[in-house]
Amino acid sequence: MTKQCPLAPLMLVGTGSDVGKSVLAAGFCRIFLQDGYHPAPFKAQNMALNSYVTPEGLELGRAQAVQAEAAGIPCHTDMNPLLLKPSSDKTSQVVLHGRPIGNKDAYQYFRTVGRGHLRQEVCAAYDRLAARYNPIVLEGAGSISELNLRDSDLVNMPMAQHAGARTILVADIDRGGVFASVYGSVMLQQPEHRALLSGVIINKFRGDIRLFEEGRRLIEELCGLPVLGVVPYLTDVHIEEEDSVALSKRALQAQQGKVNIAVVLLRYISNYTDFARLEQDERVHLFYTNNVEELQEADIIIVPGSKSTLADLYELRRNGVAQAIIRAHRAGKTILGICGGYQILGLEVSDPEGVEGDIARLPGLGLLPIRTEMAGEKVTTQAQFTLLGDETPCTGYEIHMGRTTREGETEAQPLVRMADGREEGCATSQHCMGTYLHGILDNAVFIERLLAPFAERIATGAQPLDYEAFKQEQYDRLAAHLRQHVDLERIYQILGR
Repeated sequence: MTKQCPLAPLMLVGTGSDVGKSVLAAGFCRIFLQDGYHPAPFKAQNMALNSYVTPEGLELGRAQAVQAEAAGIPCHTDMNPLLLKPSSDKTSQVVLHGRPIGNKDAYQYFRTVGRGHLRQEVCAAYDRLAARYNPIVLEGAGSISELNLRDSDLVNMPMAQHAGARTILVADIDRGGVFASVYGSVMLQQPEHRALLSGVIINKFRGDIRLFEEGRRLIEELCGLPVLGVVPYLTDVHIEEEDSVALSKRALQAQQGKVNIAVVLLRYISNYTDFARLEQDERVHLFYTNNVEELQEADIIIVPGSKSTLADLYELRRNGVAQAIIRAHRAGKTILGICGGYQILGLEVSDPEGVEGDIARLPGLGLLPIRTEMAGEKVTTQAQFTLLGDETPCTGYEIHMGRTTREGETEAQPLVRMADGREEGCATSQHCMGTYLHGILDNAVFIERLLAPFAERIATGAQPLDYEAFKQEQYDRLAAHLRQHVDLERIYQILGR
């Protein structure tokens, strides 16, 4: 039963990027749900290539979809009204309320775009959300002390001010310099914003926490804020990550007794959370690489989604990975393309309108008899489907900007049949296939089909994964971890219980 006592909104801001705000926000969403409240996440502006589709067919950052899942509610674009999807080192697609409104370079966006209008839009989204849920768990972006961007900031302290949020500063002690980063972040705030800060959480601590007692006291004396928790580094709790920075650091060596799956590490890789379930399947060893020799160690090679398909296709041809994938196919390895990877496996990708950039046309890898033409209109929809030859219901979602057609008369078959009767995807055999469907790998029936040709390699006793139960367990374990290491009673007092 939902408690009647309303709480003030809680906001987590950071001393920098990747300090753990997103995961902590998911943990607090789960704690509030467990304690009988009706929480919802909110991030005014997100920059990420990992996105998700709402039940209404609109796009938002994947991190807020994960946080909504932790809160036990459907995701909605009001939880992330403004999404920036980088398409190059200097430009991003701007998505407002789930729909693209154009591409902007960083200078245009932060200096000349109608910031007042965008501020009104994100504040209105927050207000709608706050009218439906309590408490709201807000997340900031990057560092709160980017002085050069202060006037255009939509997501950090100005949003805390609009929401009247009790704001906690999160610092990553693992990267070093925690005293300077906390003190500097606090002291560089304007007085009215500094007054909004209610405390500090030290995140990603390694070692004996008792050794940081003096550090806790010093931070409290220097900053005049309580340290509300020292949270140890998470090693055995698995929450989907927002950033792809650490993908290339995951184990590369092929393993015996498992099916070895390589995900091609594209420069503009998107929606790599497609592989979160596979990473936890004990029958599978999954790794990310763009090394030609490492690709040859894989039984299955997956070409993932891309925000800039033509740019990534050009790079695959330049660095030899395209040829390595073709050789692996000829050697009997399985090749799977998802979204942009599906386009790359075809005969050709063209962009006559310059939707992605300056590359007008490139030959694909030629493994699937399809051609793709980029289009300005983005397809975003949740999907229900079945695999051809199997009536087990499956779910996924589409986010893409290309139109793909099959070439001539071939023996290739569609991969799935959508709930509306439409056929989707393409498969030339059990060893070569592609689809626009993100989340297809979250469906056990497709995993079994993918792994079937390599069943003899799987060690005796290895079992399939119940991924939904696994995710719910991770949210509960995250909540338990936070309950142990933050002063939750004091946080509740700060929120006004």
